[in-house]
Amino acid sequence: MTGRLTDLLDLVRAPAALTVIGDTLVGRTNARGRVDLSAVPLSASSVCLYAAGMALNDYADAELDAVERPERPIPSGRVSRETALKVGAGLTAAGVGLAFTAGRSSGWISIALAASVWTYDLVAKPTRFGPLVMAACRGLDVMMGAAGPGWRRAIVPALVVAAHTASLTLIARGEVNGTTSVTAGATAAASVGAAVATVAGSAPHTTAALLGGAGYLAAALPSQISAAQHPDAAHARTAARASIFAMVPLQTALVARTGASAATAALLAVQAAGTALARRRSKGDVT
Repeated sequence: MTGRLTDLLDLVRAPAALTVIGDTLVGRTNARGRVDLSAVPLSASSVCLYAAGMALNDYADAELDAVERPERPIPSGRVSRETALKVGAGLTAAGVGLAFTAGRSSGWISIALAASVWTYDLVAKPTRFGPLVMAACRGLDVMMGAAGPGWRRAIVPALVVAAHTASLTLIARGEVNGTTSVTAGATAAASVGAAVATVAGSAPHTTAALLGGAGYLAAALPSQISAAQHPDAAHARTAARASIFAMVPLQTALVARTGASAATAALLAVQAAGTALARRRSKGDVT
């Protein structure tokens, strides 16, 4: 039983689920300047939908992974393809249900988010539109938290998160066969742009936004620049991993700029937990 649970956690990339907890906090704090108890089911919804996407990713890529990544749960025989589909469907239903407990408007956005997740994994991933669909997933996740009064104030933060997501999706495509210097350089430029957009309009909490933006760049930029200099598969994979875990510092900066200290502290704790897990799981699959 323990082994099977571990295999399922590998299937859904459990450590990387920490990177979505803050999406709805970004939306809620930028829309209303604070969080309330509804943040709990919304963050749980995000985690469920993210995990569903990971399971569906492996379901859709089973044949390709048998060639490129035979260590993954399905090609290695640890999890069946049918089980992966059931896990994806079950987590999708759970995610949508949790969102509706937080409010009808959040629930409807969760349906759009779920549809985007399934579209990415089953249709769009190998196409030129893949990064855009994945970006839409994360942008909708932010807006799920913002649903309700003040939602327009969360549009820019949602676009910042979406832009970061699109750039990391592009560089992640080079994890097996390598990327290009142009792609890695564009990813680095997108990170700088995201940091600038985070600080812009952050008054009267500019100092907090600056500190948060600096932390985000420190997490994302070094490996992205390294990949631009050496665009082989190993550097692309390292840059993709760093870009994924840099999502939490980005979320922290976007929340800090609103002055929501409790939510900022919560994300700093998530960031610390993610760092600890990354050190213990340096070779784990996160994409």
